[in-house]
Amino acid sequence: MLTQQLDRPHPGTYLGKGKIEELKAMVAEKQATLIIFDDELSPSQGKNVETSVGTRVVDRAELILDIFATRARSSEAKMQVELAQLEYTLPRLTRMWTHLEKFRGGIGVRGPGETQLESDRRLINHRIKLLKERLVHVQQNRAVQRQSRASSFKASLVGYTNAGKSSILRGLTGSDDVHVEDRLFATLDPLTREVDLGENAQVLVTDTVGFIRKLPHHLVASFRATLEETRDADLLLHVVDASHPLWEEQRMVVDDVLHELGITEQPVLLVFNKTDLLSEEALLAMQERVTALVPNAVFVSSTSEHGLDPLRRSLRHAMRARRPVAEVWLSPRDGKLLAEIHAQGEVLEQRTEGEQMVIRARLTERLRGRLEQAGADVRPEVRTDVSSEARPESASDARPAVTS
Repeated sequence: MLTQQLDRPHPGTYLGKGKIEELKAMVAEKQATLIIFDDELSPSQGKNVETSVGTRVVDRAELILDIFATRARSSEAKMQVELAQLEYTLPRLTRMWTHLEKFRGGIGVRGPGETQLESDRRLINHRIKLLKERLVHVQQNRAVQRQSRASSFKASLVGYTNAGKSSILRGLTGSDDVHVEDRLFATLDPLTREVDLGENAQVLVTDTVGFIRKLPHHLVASFRATLEETRDADLLLHVVDASHPLWEEQRMVVDDVLHELGITEQPVLLVFNKTDLLSEEALLAMQERVTALVPNAVFVSSTSEHGLDPLRRSLRHAMRARRPVAEVWLSPRDGKLLAEIHAQGEVLEQRTEGEQMVIRARLTERLRGRLEQAGADVRPEVRTDVSSEARPESASDARPAVTS
């Protein structure tokens, strides 16, 4: 590993002249065939370093794109990754034409020369246009799917890559079809499942692609259609790996990416996962420190039997806040409406007033509308007390990292 402290990167080679010579000597000593920079290089910087050192250079953005390419399984994910790769490749063709087959996706490499570069640029631009058109259709299809789920309470799992989002979704649903793997970016496609929280409460939970420090902007743009699921959520479940020594930095990275995507209005619930990997003393210290600043944060473990119970309770509280209590007055003969209330609402009390039946229940907006349209008298309950249930913080409130 080679590091250098500079006020700003060298515009031509990123590293200073002396460090370039040191890097060249290190490559010769170790007989290295590849140099990886933990930052994004400009096309000219990458070309100049390769020329000076004589070894293939890969920057952080290209490495992450390669990882995404190996993880992509669905056609949508493959299109999104290919689009990001092509947009990354286009300004680097002068340096990369000899190994363009790595990114080509059907683009042929016939030989060197200016004519070849111009041909490659034309083919890549055509492919980029085609992929963007296809992704527009993907975005439209997702919009239709979201519209069909408009009446349901929706929560989206967001967080740093490998924080355990998929494990939480599998633990909540008990379904083995949720792909879980202990590696970076194991999930690229959003996956939505209905979760039964008990007490006649159901919520739709969506797993999303994980974020990472200095995520290439090409990827953020390509996956924007996928991340629209997050924008449409009623609640963001920000999953944090409690066992990671840099969890505070990871939390800030996720907040920054959400802000970049314009997702700042949704309420956020901090979910500290993998607590089973902490000692009892370390966990108690973390809980005391975090809850002093974010009182409604929850601490969970997707591997223990009741490790997700705190999250289930928080989801019920959040869902009930969106399903306010109302009194429904209807005739005892309206058995169909009564069955619908019991099936889709949360009945708290049932009594008879004269010739009418009164059901006190939590109702969704959609169910309330259907009942009123069917002729039922729906009266909102007037609350005189202040609920003591903790409410999820807003995304803007969650922006600062927890610090000592």
